[in-house]
Amino acid sequence: MDIKQLQYLCNLEREKHFGRAAEASFVSQPTLSMRLKNLEKELDLSLINRGNNFEGFTPEGLRVLSWAREIVSVYEGLKLEVASLKQGLSGTLRIGVMPQCSLSLSALLKGIGENHAGLDYRVSEVSADQLIESLSSHSVDIGIGFFEFSTLNELRFQLFPLQDGGVDLVYHPAHFPQLEGVERLEAAQVAALPLCLSEASRYFRRYLDNYFRINGLELHPILESSSIFQLMQGVFVGLGCALVPRGHLIDDMTPALKRCPLDITPMSRHAALVVAEAGRATPLAQHFFGAASQWLADRGNLPQG
Repeated sequence: MDIKQLQYLCNLEREKHFGRAAEASFVSQPTLSMRLKNLEKELDLSLINRGNNFEGFTPEGLRVLSWAREIVSVYEGLKLEVASLKQGLSGTLRIGVMPQCSLSLSALLKGIGENHAGLDYRVSEVSADQLIESLSSHSVDIGIGFFEFSTLNELRFQLFPLQDGGVDLVYHPAHFPQLEGVERLEAAQVAALPLCLSEASRYFRRYLDNYFRINGLELHPILESSSIFQLMQGVFVGLGCALVPRGHLIDDMTPALKRCPLDITPMSRHAALVVAEAGRATPLAQHFFGAASQWLADRGNLPQG
């Protein structure tokens, strides 16, 4: 058994297709299949359900896969640790971020980069549950999202809470002139509008749906997408309006669009920048966490109250 075989197994889980897994592993499909069959032979276990195509993992395969994910993530972390020791405060930082968080990640990275050159970033969009799992398994170094702080404390994460700026409706005045001059929107006004919203499985969308449902209202998305780019295009051409956490978008990127605050109760979860506990976080992650916390504090990005 070697690390390559475990990486192939993890790539197969992610891609759910032998050809794509081989491509992600930078080997031919016959090579990937042969190495995985050798792993099964060595363990004397059937790990993969095979038919004409990949048909999932056997129960034994799922058990082995959970170990493989942990070993591969530790191995990747070790490589980054060695790189940071060689290069100082530079290298590649793995960041997991929930979609539509109340923070412009690019603005944060740019701000830190002005004083800390040499950092590169690999950013993955993940769900709330995936982010906690990725932080726990060290497959990401930094997490940005909405959390239950009690859960983070139980898992002994370090966290920097972010300000909840509320929710804005983003619209194009040429398509929705009736919104011009409105200082604050009520839920019933928003429920009457066509909307461009994130997918229903996303935490921010669930928060919105729940708030409107409690108030006896229903949102009417004309466009749903996991892509913020697609949603903003929909707003620009007038398909509908978007609901976004304040601080998520960079206004200068969309000068034609305007925003209006929505009167809405705060989320039950809290936005935060998260890293593993001191001593378990890599030096690179710990350095970034300290620099990011300072950058955010200097700009007043702190929770109210």
